[in-house]
Amino acid sequence: MTTVEVPHGSRSVVLRVAAVIAETADTSSLVFDVPDELREKFEYKPGQFLTLRIPSDRTGSVARCYSLASSPHVDDQPKVTVKRTDGGYGSNWVCDNVKAGDLLEVLPPSGVFTPKDLDENLLLFGAGSGITPVMSILKSALARGTGKIVLVYANRDADNVIFASELRELVDKHQQRLAVIHWLEPLLGLPTSDTLATLVAPYSGYEAFMCGPKPFMDRVHDALGQLGVPRSRTHAEVFNSLAGDPFADQAPVEVSDEEAADAATVEVELDGEVHELSWPRKQTLVDIMLAKGLDVPYSCQEGECGSCACTVLEGKVEMENSEILDPEDIENGYILGCQARPVTDRLRIQF
Repeated sequence: MTTVEVPHGSRSVVLRVAAVIAETADTSSLVFDVPDELREKFEYKPGQFLTLRIPSDRTGSVARCYSLASSPHVDDQPKVTVKRTDGGYGSNWVCDNVKAGDLLEVLPPSGVFTPKDLDENLLLFGAGSGITPVMSILKSALARGTGKIVLVYANRDADNVIFASELRELVDKHQQRLAVIHWLEPLLGLPTSDTLATLVAPYSGYEAFMCGPKPFMDRVHDALGQLGVPRSRTHAEVFNSLAGDPFADQAPVEVSDEEAADAATVEVELDGEVHELSWPRKQTLVDIMLAKGLDVPYSCQEGECGSCACTVLEGKVEMENSEILDPEDIENGYILGCQARPVTDRLRIQF
C-alpha cells in the first residue's frame, strides 16, 4: 500500500502501525506506535476516536473516524477497530490494505462520548462494531472506577461478536461488577424498545452510553425513555462519512470593519478557563476560537462527527447542519461549535 511520511496539515501526524489484529472475519484492529514526543498530543479519554486519512484514486484522500477500543488506563498503545461495511470505501480499504509497519496519517484523539465520572454505575449498549468505544469505556471503568457495569451487546450471530474472548475474561475477573448480556438475532430476533426496556429496567438509574446502527439506537432511546432515564444521563455516539478534508489547515478568518462592529460577544469556557471573544455573525464558533489560538476540540467542521459539541448557557445560536444532534439535545442547549453562528448579542458557552 502507499504510505505517507509527511503530514498534510499542522494538526495531523504520521504514525506507524505496530500490529494488525484480526478480531472477526470482517473486523480488524490497528494498533499504533506513538513515539515519546507525541505521547502528550495523543493522550485520550475512554470512548474517543481517531480520524484516519485514507488514500483515494478519485479524490486523493477521504477522512474516516474510527473509535478507540483501547483504554488509556490499561493499554500501552492506542488501538482502533474497523469493521467492513457494504460499500464502505474506508473500512474495506483498511481491512484489505493495512499491515504492520505501514504509516498512516492521523488526527489527534477527539470526541465527547466519554464518561465524566468512571465511578458511576454504567449501562452500556453496543451493536456490531458499536462495541468499539463502549469497550474503551468498559475497560477504563473497571480499571479506574468503582461502579457496577452492565453491557447489552447485540449481533447478527455469535461469529460476529467482536472482543468475545476479552469480554469473557473481563467477566471472569470482575464478576461482582460486570455483567455482559449478549443479544444474538438467531436466538432472540431483533431487539425492540419494549424488550430492551424490560431487560434493563433494574438498571434504569445507571448512566447510559450507546453506539451502533441508527435503528438499534432509536430503540434504545425509546426503551430508556419508557424507563424515565433523563436525557442528560443518556449518551449516543454517531458517525457519518466525512465529505471534507479535516487534515487541511484552515484558512485565516477575514473580518471586515462592518462585521467587527456588529459582532456578538461570547464567553467560552474551555478546559476550566473562560475566554471572552468577539464573534462576527458570519463566522462559526470554531473559526473564531482557532483564530485566537485556542485548542478547541474539532475534527470534521461539517457537523458530522460531534467533536465540537458544547453547551449554550446563555444566548442563542443558529446552525446550518445539526442533524447529528437529537431534538432533545438541542432543547438541552447542546450545539455544534463548527456550525454555530450567533443570533443574540451576548452568549456564554461551555465545552
